[in-house]
Amino acid sequence: MVAIDIHLLKLSDFLRSLNISQSGQVFLLERDGTLIASSGKEKPFVVVNQEIRRLHAIDSSDPIIQNVARHLQTSGFGSITQDTDFHLEMEGKRHFVHVLPWRDKYGLNWLMVMSVPENTFMAQVNANTRITIALCFGALVVASAMGVFTSHWIVRPILRLNWASEAMASGNFNQTVETSSIRELNTLSNSFNYMAGQLYESFTALEKSKEELEERVEERTTELKSTLGELQRTQSQVIQSEKMSSLGQLVAGVAHEINNPVNFIHGNLAHVQEYTQDLLALMELYQQYNPYPTAEIQTVAEDIDLEFLQEDLPKMLSSMRVGTDRIRQIVLSLRNFSRIDEAEFKRVDIHEGIDSTLMILQHRLKAKPEQPEIEVIKDYGTVPLVECYAGQLNQVFMNILVNAIDALEENNSKLTYQEIKENPSQLKIRTSVVNSTWLEVAIADNGIGISKEFQQRIFDPFFTTKPIGKGTGMGMSISYQIVTEKHNGKLECFSTPGKGTEFIIHIPLRLTNG
Repeated sequence: MVAIDIHLLKLSDFLRSLNISQSGQVFLLERDGTLIASSGKEKPFVVVNQEIRRLHAIDSSDPIIQNVARHLQTSGFGSITQDTDFHLEMEGKRHFVHVLPWRDKYGLNWLMVMSVPENTFMAQVNANTRITIALCFGALVVASAMGVFTSHWIVRPILRLNWASEAMASGNFNQTVETSSIRELNTLSNSFNYMAGQLYESFTALEKSKEELEERVEERTTELKSTLGELQRTQSQVIQSEKMSSLGQLVAGVAHEINNPVNFIHGNLAHVQEYTQDLLALMELYQQYNPYPTAEIQTVAEDIDLEFLQEDLPKMLSSMRVGTDRIRQIVLSLRNFSRIDEAEFKRVDIHEGIDSTLMILQHRLKAKPEQPEIEVIKDYGTVPLVECYAGQLNQVFMNILVNAIDALEENNSKLTYQEIKENPSQLKIRTSVVNSTWLEVAIADNGIGISKEFQQRIFDPFFTTKPIGKGTGMGMSISYQIVTEKHNGKLECFSTPGKGTEFIIHIPLRLTNG
């Protein structure tokens, strides 16, 4: 904010350097009436409790800015779409006001307002006009005295001078009057021509200054917008990186804490299963050599349903072993995804990173009451170990897969369960080596697709098509930066609305600049 205000002060200094008349004013307004800069000495902001606040034009201490802003406010700042001219009476003086809307391709939408008092440029014209009228009146008296013979000779140059004066009064300052053989009229014509030339040069210089001002404003605005955008992008990326770093540490810590007791249970289950089999075998021997136990043993056997217990206990232990295997796989996937215990840059199995990401997203892929399971089709090629930032590349896979699942769920929300079953949701993941030096990873879905308009902005910071609170607009932007800047690769998006979207990642197998 301070940097922007400094640029606004510099812009105000530039406007003051245009040497506008003390009674005139040039200033810039935003569409909500906020003052951007002016040629006056007033700053375009105020400091309240050490906080910089932008100044509204109608609150300006400059009466010209204040009156013009009030006049524009009546018709609405946003309703002005073309050059507008009007005049106002301010402090007993008539001011001519020219309003120029200005918009650029970056979204800036300003109003440039120029207020010039009538007496600044009309005083000399009016004075010469009065002289001209006086001379014309005197010439008319002389002409009446001299008669018809001299009237035509004298009136002709006066009429030409009068026509030129009228043309200048209507705004056409590029006027010249032919010289006359009468010395007095010739002097008047020369004076008139000199005055017309001065006015023409003045307005030409004003127009040139306006063009230069527009160019300077455009340059400064571009610089400000670029700086602000870069600052916002850097800030968001730092925040996102810190979040991912903290998340990776948390995931690795949780995975480590879970891993120890799960390994203990999993390791002991093999012994429990062996002991159980031994006990059940012993029980069968007892039953074989003592088929008719005492009544008390028979009662206990019936109470505990011994026959069912002998049949179900091995199954239960087998199920527990499958469950612990599943937990160990999830823990391994979490560790592989976070890569917290490995070097930041190393050679890795890219398929392992993709599988770990899919394992973490398994809860979103499995079947739900309202929709069947999302089918994952893997077409893995023969790919060597890839030199990369594994944790960051896993983040790219996560962002793309989450967006693909969101697109499939949004598409499924419009269909019935049977319609989804007839046309199942699919995620296709393909890997291959291109030209022996590049890794290609393609992730495609058959969801709702992305419009051409949004495809052009999909990698822009803060751009998102998701509802407020569901997306930050930074996921694909950071993914693009990781692929292009960190890995010297390329990230492309191809989509057909209504049919699906495919993201293709290209990164070198060996990152030479590390």
